[in-house]
Amino acid sequence: MVDFFYLHTKPLITVTELECLMMTNSTQVSYFTLSAYFDTGVLRYFYFFIILSLYVLIVCSNVLLIVVICMNRSLHEPMYLFLCSLFVNELFGSTGLFPFLLVQILSDIHTVSAPLCFLQIFCIYSYVCVEFLNLSVMSYDRYLAICYPLHYQARMTPQKVSVLIALTWLLPVLAILVLISLSAPLRLCDSVIDRVYCGNYAVVKLACSDTRVNNIYGLLYTVVSLILPLVLILFSYMRILKVCFSGCKQTRQKAVGTCSPHLASLLNFCFGCCFQVLLSRFEGRAVPPAGAIVLSLYFLTCQPLFTPLLYGLNVSRMRLACRRLLLGETHVG
Repeated sequence: MVDFFYLHTKPLITVTELECLMMTNSTQVSYFTLSAYFDTGVLRYFYFFIILSLYVLIVCSNVLLIVVICMNRSLHEPMYLFLCSLFVNELFGSTGLFPFLLVQILSDIHTVSAPLCFLQIFCIYSYVCVEFLNLSVMSYDRYLAICYPLHYQARMTPQKVSVLIALTWLLPVLAILVLISLSAPLRLCDSVIDRVYCGNYAVVKLACSDTRVNNIYGLLYTVVSLILPLVLILFSYMRILKVCFSGCKQTRQKAVGTCSPHLASLLNFCFGCCFQVLLSRFEGRAVPPAGAIVLSLYFLTCQPLFTPLLYGLNVSRMRLACRRLLLGETHVG
């Protein structure tokens, strides 16, 4: 009777044995399955055409503004050089997503190899980090131009511009390489990612091994690459607003004219990133599948499209330079 009771109350498997079994069944997967895709039938060709049109529009608009800045010597100023870096980043981020998305839309089996998945993680995460750093550098540039106009040339030298642009690109690349080096060796118990593209957090959630180091580094990465640039942007605009309220009407008009595209771009990108973070943390349970896909792609589609439109249409010197180039005028001064 005692033996019978013991046999029925003893756990079938201990926690330690369960962890060992999970580690035994885990592996470094060769392919990931993207389960967020669903069968759309013949509509896949319509979606393919829409995505392709968006990508072509993004490439053409950003390349146009890059060419305009490079060809016009009058635009070889810090503000426009930072804009050129921003446009290059829009091309980089959209290229990390759209070709992959186009292939998946036409594919019947939505799988991606592990190396290609981590390459996409590198591109997308680098894009986000470079975008925030670029916007923070641009806010610092506007802060110097508006708050210290007489000392602007001395403080924002060509050498300083080169260093800021280099750091804007090099720091994110190094940070993302460390992030991937921590995620790639993880032993995984599953290979299904509930998204339409690869994400680092989605891969880490599949791990059977301890991910505390990944979580700690992910938190540090978020603070350094996102929170600190936002703090710098808020500080810069607080000082700009202080000068605007205490200055003359001409100063306020100049501030509004140069800062409004930057603020619109920043708010649009922040909203897109917030959508993405909320969806990844709450698994999109409160959002229909189609809505979750649209929201997850928002910051990777709308930002590269809106940025050239915001600056190309609202910044008068760039608008005039674009018009000259498109009409075939030879003025480049």
